[in-house]
Amino acid sequence: MNTSAAVAPLQNDWSLAIEGMSCAACVARVEKSLAQVPGVDSAAVNLATETATVRSGAGVSASALTAAIERSGYKATVRTDAVEPPRAQVPFWPVGLAALLSLPLVLPMLALPFGIHWMLNGWLQLALAAPVQFILGARFYSGAWRALRDGAGNMDVLVALGTSAGFGLSAVELLRHGSGGMPHLYFEASAVVITLVLLGKWLEARAKRQTTEAIRALNALRPDTAWRRRDGEVVQVAVAALRLGDVVIVRPGERMPVDGSVLEGASHVDESLITGESLPVPRAVGDRVTGGSVNGEGVLAVTATALGAESTLARIVRMVESAQAGKAPIQRLVDRVSAVFVPVIVVLAGLTWLGWGLASGAWEQGLLNAVAVLVIACPCALGLATPTAIMVGTGAAARRGILIKDAEALERTQAVSVVAFDKTGTLTEGKPALVAAVPAAGDRATLLAAAAAIQAGSEHPLARAVTSAAAAEGIAVGQATEARALPGLGVSAQVDGRALRIASTRHLRDLGLDGGALAAQAAQHEAQGHTVSWLIDTTGAPQTVGLLAFGDTLKPDARDAVAHLHDLGVTTLLVSGDNRGASEAVARALGIQRVEADVLPQAKAEIVAALRRDGAVVAMIGDGINDAPALAAADVGIAMATGTDVAMQAAGITLMRGRPGLIADAIDISRRTCAKIRQNLFWALVYNVIGVPLAAFGLLSPVVAGAAMAASSVSVVSNALLLRRWKGAVR
Repeated sequence: MNTSAAVAPLQNDWSLAIEGMSCAACVARVEKSLAQVPGVDSAAVNLATETATVRSGAGVSASALTAAIERSGYKATVRTDAVEPPRAQVPFWPVGLAALLSLPLVLPMLALPFGIHWMLNGWLQLALAAPVQFILGARFYSGAWRALRDGAGNMDVLVALGTSAGFGLSAVELLRHGSGGMPHLYFEASAVVITLVLLGKWLEARAKRQTTEAIRALNALRPDTAWRRRDGEVVQVAVAALRLGDVVIVRPGERMPVDGSVLEGASHVDESLITGESLPVPRAVGDRVTGGSVNGEGVLAVTATALGAESTLARIVRMVESAQAGKAPIQRLVDRVSAVFVPVIVVLAGLTWLGWGLASGAWEQGLLNAVAVLVIACPCALGLATPTAIMVGTGAAARRGILIKDAEALERTQAVSVVAFDKTGTLTEGKPALVAAVPAAGDRATLLAAAAAIQAGSEHPLARAVTSAAAAEGIAVGQATEARALPGLGVSAQVDGRALRIASTRHLRDLGLDGGALAAQAAQHEAQGHTVSWLIDTTGAPQTVGLLAFGDTLKPDARDAVAHLHDLGVTTLLVSGDNRGASEAVARALGIQRVEADVLPQAKAEIVAALRRDGAVVAMIGDGINDAPALAAADVGIAMATGTDVAMQAAGITLMRGRPGLIADAIDISRRTCAKIRQNLFWALVYNVIGVPLAAFGLLSPVVAGAAMAASSVSVVSNALLLRRWKGAVR
C-alpha cells in the first residue's frame, strides 16, 4: 500500500486506514473528529474494514484529516490507490501467554467439583496476574485513556475499569491480611477476563479477514507483468509501463493484463471471477476481453483499450469497496445507541455496587457484580453487526457477477415489490435481425439501400440489423447527410435529395399516417412479436415508403428469471418503447404480469415515479441510454453491464452478465444480507439486555461475563460469514 500524508487525490474523496479502533464508540469518536475538520462534507468509518471514507472540499489536506484522527488517539494513513491494503495477521502469542499465566489461577476453581481444596499463595497469584493485567492488558489502558481524554467511552474503558477494580480489590485484601489468614482474592477473575477478551479480539480479527475475501480475490487477478509486442519484438514489461494501443501477447493459462480487443487469434476465456460466468466464453478477432480473466487454449494478441484505474477490474474493485465502506440506513440508529452506551453501562455498574452495599452491606460482592456488568456490556458486537454482514453479502454478490454500488442500494433492494423491465437487450438478446423489408411501391433493394444509408453511422441494434442485411445481400448503399436522431421516435437524414425518416409506429401516427396498404402486414408482424419501423419520405407531404420488421430472440433464462421473481413475491412489469404487439408477445412468452408499450424515455421515468407514489418499491432494469432516466427515478436501478456506461452510472446495481436471472439473485442476496443484519443486531442487544441484569443481580461471575462478551463479537462476525455459502440460482 502506498501512503502519504502529503499527496492529495484528484477528487475530494479520501480513504484512510485507521489503527486502534475497538468498538462502535471508537467509530463514533473518529467520525465526530473528522466532521469537525473545516471543509469536510461527510465522514463514514467502518469498524470491520478499519477505514474511513471522507468527502471534503478542495481546501482540505490529508495532513488535516490524519491529525484529527490522531488527536482522537488513533493512527491514520491515507490510501492513495484503489488496492485494498493487506490486513496484517494478528499474533496469537499474547493470547497464549495470557492463558498460560491465568491457568494456574483458575485451576483451584476447576478442582473444587472433584473435592480438591487448595489455593495458590496470594503473592504468587499477584505475580501471575500482574503481567496479564498491566503488560498484556496494556492495550486496554491506553485505549481507555485516549477515550477519556477525548471525553468519550469505549470498550477499553469498560474492560480497564472492570479488571482494575477486581485486581485492585484483591491487592488491597492481600496487603491488609499480609501473611496471616486467607483473604478473598479475585486475581483469577481479572486475568481470565483479559485473556478471554484478547482471545475474542483475535478470533474477531481472523473472522474479519474472511469478510474482505472478495476484495483480496479481485486484487489477486491483477498481473504484474505483460508480454508487449512492439516492432515485431516481444518483451516482458511491467503492466504499469503499458500504454493505450499497445499490443500484448497472452499465452495459454495467463491472465489478461489489460482490457482490450482481440487483434489476432482465437481462444476460450475464463471470466468467472469477474462476471460470475461459470463456463469459459469464446473470444476471436474483434471481441472484447477483460483484464484479470484467464486465457484458455489459444495464443491471443490483444490491443489495450483500458489501463489501470479505468480498467473493468479496477472499477469493480472500487464499486465493491464503496459498498463495503458505506453505511446502511439502519446503522444510523446503531450509531445513536452506541454514543450513549458506555456512559449508561458505567452508571449501571456504579448503581450495582451501591445497591449491594447499601442493601446488604456486601460491598465486596457488589464490586464483583459491578465488574461483571462492566465486562459483559461490550459495544463491539453492535459496531460489527451491520458492516460485517454488508461486506460478506456484497462480496458474495460480486463473486456471482452482481455489483452493488452502496449500502443504501443493498438495503432498498430487499424491499423491492415491483420489477420493471426494459425489453431489448434486457429480456431479449439485443441482436435483432431484419425479418421483412416491404416497400409501399418499387422494389425491396431500393428500400433497403435507403434505410441502410440513414442508419450507416448508428450503433443502435436495429440500425446494425439493417446495415448487416444490406451488406449480406450485396446492396450498394449511398451516402446520407444531415443524419439526426429523434429520441424515442427514430432518425432522419437526407438521401439522394430526399428527406427520409426511419420512425416508430408512434411517430408515423404523429405525422398523420396510418401505414396504408402496409398496415395489415405491420399488425401481423407485431402480433408475432416483431418490432416494426417505417421508412417515411418527408420531402413534401409525409408519405410511407416502406415497412421494416425486426425479430429478436428471448434470452434463454428470461422465463425462469420472471418465474423466480414471482416466487419471491415480486410483481413484474414490462416498460418498452416498442409497439404494443411486440411488447405483449414478449410478456405472454415470459409470464410478465403487466405491459406498458410505446413509451418514450421520459415516460418510463414517469411510470416508475407513479408506481412509487402508489407505495411500491420499484426496481428498474435496463441497459440503454434511454433507460437512464427510469433507472435514476427508481428506488433501485439495475443495469446490465452489456449495455451502456450511462445506464450503469445511473444504476445502484450492475449485473456483469446479461442474465435476467441475476435480478432475482440480487434481490435474494439483499434480503439475506439484511436478515443477517437484523439477526446480528438482535443478538448483540440480547447479550446486553439479558447479561447486564444477570450480572447486576450476582448471577454471573466476571469470568463468565468476560466469556460472554468475547463470544458476542465472534458470534456476530461468524453469523455474517454464513453468507459466504450463498451461491445464487444462476450458474
